[in-house]
Amino acid sequence: MGRSKLAKFAAVAERDNVVQEGDELYGHMAGKWNELQFANENPIVLEVGCGRGEYTIGMARLHPEKNFIGTDIKGARIWKGSTMAIEEELDNVAFLRTYIEGIEEHFEENEIDEVWITFPDPRPKDRDIKKRLTSPGFLDKYSRILKPGGIIHLKTDNLGLYEYTLEVLQGKKVNNLLFTADLYNSDLQEHTMGIYTTYEKRYLAEGVPIKYLQFKVS
Repeated sequence: MGRSKLAKFAAVAERDNVVQEGDELYGHMAGKWNELQFANENPIVLEVGCGRGEYTIGMARLHPEKNFIGTDIKGARIWKGSTMAIEEELDNVAFLRTYIEGIEEHFEENEIDEVWITFPDPRPKDRDIKKRLTSPGFLDKYSRILKPGGIIHLKTDNLGLYEYTLEVLQGKKVNNLLFTADLYNSDLQEHTMGIYTTYEKRYLAEGVPIKYLQFKVS
């Protein structure tokens, strides 16, 4: 492992806006994020697979009246997002370093108001279907930590993942489903707040339409 990554891991371990294994509060935050991390009762928005936290940070800039948590397993990526939050003095941002499979260990039922899934690995191989972040198993996990009527968003460049997710939702009880295979030629743009990730800009430059969907859990 390079010195740069080691330095980033060391920095992340000392930050108040990151919760990860080895911290005293890791595994003990369920139901307590508002109290212990944010010291307010504002709604919580969760981004799963947040990468470098570009979307988490972008939303936090626009909505100081909400709290935002980005979660990912890659420490070097979280370092970037947590650094941006510190530099911009965004007290409504936190990061959780963990595997998404164990997300229910870190949040209580009905604790989250919204979930964002932004440009996840599409896992195109059939053997990896259960690892797709919009598979039935993952959607069930999100639904349990979301408040009734909580919203789930998906933003992706991958047509296969987008179509797969729509198929999955046919077997789910969901409300107010909105979707488009070409976000920037639709009337749904306002739902994504004008935030573009680095990957998204690259896809758009290559002429790849961005797909988007959202729905409310029952």
